Amino acid sequence: MNYQEKIEALIIAKQGTILTADLEKNHIPRTYLAGLVAEGKLEKVGRGVYVAADAIEDEMYVLQSRYPQLIFSHETALFLHDLTDRTPFEYSATVPSGYKVVEKISERVKIYYIRKELHPLGVIDGSSSFGNPIKVYNIERTICDCVRSRNRIDVQILNEALKRYVRLKSADFGQLMDYAKTFKVDKVIKHYLEVLL
Repeated sequence: MNYQEKIEALIIAKQGTILTADLEKNHIPRTYLAGLVAEGKLEKVGRGVYVAADAIEDEMYVLQSRYPQLIFSHETALFLHDLTDRTPFEYSATVPSGYKVVEKISERVKIYYIRKELHPLGVIDGSSSFGNPIKVYNIERTICDCVRSRNRIDVQILNEALKRYVRLKSADFGQLMDYAKTFKVDKVIKHYLEVLL
């Protein structure tokens, strides 16, 4: 398989979005990207980010590739975990305190900040709607985040998410309460659970 064929296979595997980092991992010279752009097969949409001419950009995958500390959370995580039917108008993501997010990104993404030591708690591998790998918080962490930020989240979305959570066979109430204590929302979550269970 030559370099051109390798790039085309990567584009298919990545649902139309390819990063210069993908080429580096596969030892493909970047000059081949320039050739595909010149031919009109690829379009450069950002620094190190290319999208096939006939594809839609996987914005979640691209955002996280460019900002690896950005973890999808809150309403976005609820949607990814099927705890809400509402497609978020904007992505929600959590970054550690002090992490610099470019202004144009913070205009499109609702950014939440958390202490550095709490940032990695509950991170799991997920998939974007295009099937590309992304990092997202697990369900229990997401519930705690939403309760902590309940003044910034639609109350109907939160209530629906909690109702769906208690009906899940995979719900881990022990882990939920451990996280709730860590985030100091255990009393609030206990109250919600008493009403719902």
